[in-house]
Amino acid sequence: MPAKHKIYTKKGDKGETSLIGGMRVPKYHQQIETYGTIDELSSFVGLIRDQDIDEGIKATLIEIQNRLFTAATQLAVAPDYIPQRQLPAIKEEDIEFLENQIDKMNDSLPPITGFILQGGHQTVSFCNIARAVCRRAERVTISLSKNQPVNDLIIKYLNRLSDYLFVLSRKLTKDLKAVETPWKAI
Repeated sequence: MPAKHKIYTKKGDKGETSLIGGMRVPKYHQQIETYGTIDELSSFVGLIRDQDIDEGIKATLIEIQNRLFTAATQLAVAPDYIPQRQLPAIKEEDIEFLENQIDKMNDSLPPITGFILQGGHQTVSFCNIARAVCRRAERVTISLSKNQPVNDLIIKYLNRLSDYLFVLSRKLTKDLKAVETPWKAI
């Protein structure tokens, strides 16, 4: 019987990990923080997908998770590494896909008249958590781009994804017959 592949390598036990290309960096390195935040975002998107929601939305969320893995892969490449094969990349069509989904959902929603407080239903709250993590992923990606080249489409994708997650929270509020609570400035 062949030996099983072990998941642990013990190479990170001293606080370092490898970027694609082999460069060793501390686990708190800006690139690790950036693609780690995208991994966290993908986990929250998976949590939304695990809820009792429309199958079409679930399919869209799987597409989003695939694109987030693509973005994380691009962000995990060592700055001086030249891959031997082309790595997957975020494309303009990926952003257009999100925009189409946003427009489709938004057409069925009442206009926004002010800020909306997060909450109303557990699934809606998961959307809002994912949106907040998405905004953080966008911020850390922009910060990384000040120190090394980052595909601009990743930043654009994350910006549009946060819009998608906001509109999804509103759509699920409607679908789940939850209540949108407006912010009251006092």
